[in-house]
Amino acid sequence: MIFKPLMLGMIASLALATTTIAERGSDGNVSIIYWQAPSILNPFLSGGTKDVESASLVLEPLARYDENGELTPWLATRVPTVANGGISEDLTSITWNISPGLLWSDGTPFTAADVKFSYEYCTHPEGGCAFLTKFDGVTNVETPDELTVVVNFDKPTPFPYGPFVGGESPIIQAAQFADCLGAKAPECTEQNFNPIGTGPFVVDEFKPNDVITLSANPNYRDTAKPAFATVTFKGGGDATAAGRAVMETGEFDYAWNLQLAPDVIAQMQAGGKGKPVAGFGPLMERIMLNQTNSDPALDADTRSTAKVAHPFLREPAVYKALSLAIDRPLLVEIGYGQAGRVGCNWIPAPAAVNSDTFKCDVQDIPGANKMLDDAGIVDTDGDGIREKDGVPLKVLYQTSTNAVRQDFQALIKQWWQEIGVEAELRNINASVFFGGDPGSPDTFQKFYADVQMYANTFNGTDPQSYLGNMLCDKAPRPETQWQGENISRFCDPAYDALYAKLTETAGADERAAIARQLNDMAVASGAMIPLVHRGRLSAHANTLGGVVLNVWDSELWNVADWFRKEGS
Repeated sequence: MIFKPLMLGMIASLALATTTIAERGSDGNVSIIYWQAPSILNPFLSGGTKDVESASLVLEPLARYDENGELTPWLATRVPTVANGGISEDLTSITWNISPGLLWSDGTPFTAADVKFSYEYCTHPEGGCAFLTKFDGVTNVETPDELTVVVNFDKPTPFPYGPFVGGESPIIQAAQFADCLGAKAPECTEQNFNPIGTGPFVVDEFKPNDVITLSANPNYRDTAKPAFATVTFKGGGDATAAGRAVMETGEFDYAWNLQLAPDVIAQMQAGGKGKPVAGFGPLMERIMLNQTNSDPALDADTRSTAKVAHPFLREPAVYKALSLAIDRPLLVEIGYGQAGRVGCNWIPAPAAVNSDTFKCDVQDIPGANKMLDDAGIVDTDGDGIREKDGVPLKVLYQTSTNAVRQDFQALIKQWWQEIGVEAELRNINASVFFGGDPGSPDTFQKFYADVQMYANTFNGTDPQSYLGNMLCDKAPRPETQWQGENISRFCDPAYDALYAKLTETAGADERAAIARQLNDMAVASGAMIPLVHRGRLSAHANTLGGVVLNVWDSELWNVADWFRKEGS
């Protein structure tokens, strides 16, 4: 890990030689559109990127990753290291020093007690936290004084930057969330919809799955920022409408995640109002294979939990054949063009952790059929569908509603049909699918299907916490309010043991080697079928300055530095 000593909130690569921000709120309103609408502003209760990123306008961590993937202080004065004394010599503790004078948006002091509370909130034994792996190995959090936080680990921890780092692990206010611990967490609607934060904006009104209106935080630490007085954050619609609203009509200033075909992007850019920005991080479009039985006939405490195994998706011949049947180069061509690459791995970036074990760029329908024949998984009744132990290879294949994903579904359904697997297609509104509502049957965490397709990513360039998502105990289940990162319900004690070794390993090369092994275990065991390594592609208006695309943290990470260009 490389650290860059940036001044708090400053972006070294951004040149503002000809334009300065005169005063807070001087540039009026900025309009942002996320076609996957936010459903909550508490990232701990949602694994959806759209919720994490919208919340980052308000909630902040102690440190985060810049556009180069380098760790930089945010609410802390510095990034702790062994060299500067912030990490103990035995690697069992990390000490964060909070910048003095920080205030919550309600004017009360931001203190170490808030940081400690955020840990207690996420790790409460009766609750569910979408990013619990950030706190793996933490035994306690101490607060020697109001500006000092000590995170203690149960063993030497060479990479202690999980807790309170990045958009997925922000600080929430202890006073506001005091009565929202454990099972009460999802019931705290006011707190989850209107969090008090330290970020550049405060929530004025939040309409779930629709619109968020925000205004400049009067207590933000830089008196000249943000340049915009208000934010209109629109959710919903589709990627096509979002892209047009920025690049063709100029109705919005920023559009996120334009998951569109390359020719469509080019046509929009010709509108002359805006331009796309793109970069490759660890974003992988993939199909998750449910290791458990999602049969609707099962009761709620059994369905999609580890209590009953899936009848055929754990069979190597089946999941390998499903992968062989897919033409990934064609998916890249029709879906992403230069913004996509054939993906064979769960962790495609950074380059050091991208495994070269798997080759998946050639479709092989005959090979897939032979693999199933050799395993004795054949069509015994002549209906064109193979059976395993009498169970037909029929899958419910779900994903979020999006034109590219529906194109992928249609093609993959056809290819799977050619190998005797029937797929029923289902698409769900993205705001619901990624929403994390424990009462909804349609979330990707609940996984009431056999296979589901989506993409997500992780903060920073070290994948340790992300790899922890496949640990046995991270599977969503009723007792965790259906929160948890192990979406496929994959469980392998050997994986858990190797992950434990990663948490104890210091050398960069050695860590990368273990990360590649963990990737290989998850893919080879059929937890998922990687499809496309996606670039993150968004768009901003020509009149919007200060935008620095960040593929390693929230895209809205430096929104405090955005401004309206002069003369525009």
